[in-house]
Amino acid sequence: MVDLRVTSVIILLIVLYFSATFGKEIARYDNYRIYQVLAETKLHFRVLKELGDSSDSFIFLDSGHKIGDNFSIVVAPHKLADFIETLEHYNISHRLVQHNVQQLIDEERNRIETKRASGAFGWSDYHTLDEINAWLDKLALEYDQVEVVEGGRSYEKRTIKGVKVSYKDGNPGIFLEGGMHAREWIAPATVTYILNQLLTSNDTNVRKIAENYDWYVFPSVNPDGYVYSHKVNRFWRKTRTRYFGGCYGADPNRNWDFHWREKGTDNRCYSDTYGGPKAFSELETKTLSEYIRSLEGKIQTYIAFHSYSQLLLFPYGHTSAHTENHDDLNYIANATVTALAQRYGTEYTYGNVYEAIYPASGSSFDWVYGTLGVKIAYTYELRPSSDSWNGFVLPPSEIVPTGEETLDSLVTLVGESAKKGYYDIN
Repeated sequence: MVDLRVTSVIILLIVLYFSATFGKEIARYDNYRIYQVLAETKLHFRVLKELGDSSDSFIFLDSGHKIGDNFSIVVAPHKLADFIETLEHYNISHRLVQHNVQQLIDEERNRIETKRASGAFGWSDYHTLDEINAWLDKLALEYDQVEVVEGGRSYEKRTIKGVKVSYKDGNPGIFLEGGMHAREWIAPATVTYILNQLLTSNDTNVRKIAENYDWYVFPSVNPDGYVYSHKVNRFWRKTRTRYFGGCYGADPNRNWDFHWREKGTDNRCYSDTYGGPKAFSELETKTLSEYIRSLEGKIQTYIAFHSYSQLLLFPYGHTSAHTENHDDLNYIANATVTALAQRYGTEYTYGNVYEAIYPASGSSFDWVYGTLGVKIAYTYELRPSSDSWNGFVLPPSEIVPTGEETLDSLVTLVGESAKKGYYDIN
């Protein structure tokens, strides 16, 4: 009698061989629809959560934060009837906002490929990882103040590439992290925009923060996932670690060793919020944390960039208990979002993670705050607002305005932190 376990292993090896040999099939979303769904009651929240847990044919683009929030949900064609029936049964308000998700993705891909022919690096569209890394290398050749640094390595043996920008010795340090979640393309774009302005802007306020702080800038700290979102699956969020049973990746922003997997994470590998089999199971988070730890005492501020929902968040995510400097963080956040709104009227909400959105433990900035004692730690959830249905496929016309208003706010964030005595500026 044939051992079924051996047969299963052989089949798995054959699948892996052909996948490696002939490349990855591109994920397509033909006739997938996007619905905006309004959660008006606790029952609605529970029904929607159960719906999301029931099948990977539902992709929740935004998880919703409170009663009255919209959920943006991608629905596979074969699940459409069940989806609508469930919503109507529980009287959950909904509206169709996009008939064919693949059309959006095709338009984005065609536009990027057309612009790529010019060979120039700019902010009129999104860039691949190779293009971003090549630009970082170019900056190091052009500016004496720029040094290329490696923040870690990925599962697929890519470097987590960043730069250090320093105009003089003895500056306090600020760490900028982008691209933790692969599909959030506006985050690396915003980080590179800010980096460029730190080097080229003639604005007095920008020059002040550029030259009086050392900047550690990492546009894409989940390189495997970012590449995968460009080449295979536009809505990929996690790392690409291969786990048993054909499951890939963990949520790198639930994988840090600070109250790991206590709140807001999932223990199922296929989930987008899977925290991994253990803290720092992902090579990306493990090696990046080691690099950050090597900067202990050098960095006084840690800022992560995500999308979307227009939020400015600070620790903690695992508990409703406030940090020791909660009042300062709250004050600085208020000033920061006020400054952000000045240019285009973009409205942000702010607060600690647990209370402002939902419980979520194991994040990078919580780890930096709680483990290394970096007391100025924030996460931006960039454009668009939570009411938007196309948050991850954000039009490229939004890149520069997002970068401009975020830099405006960053000037205020740093300035107000200095006034509160968090930096020793020479």
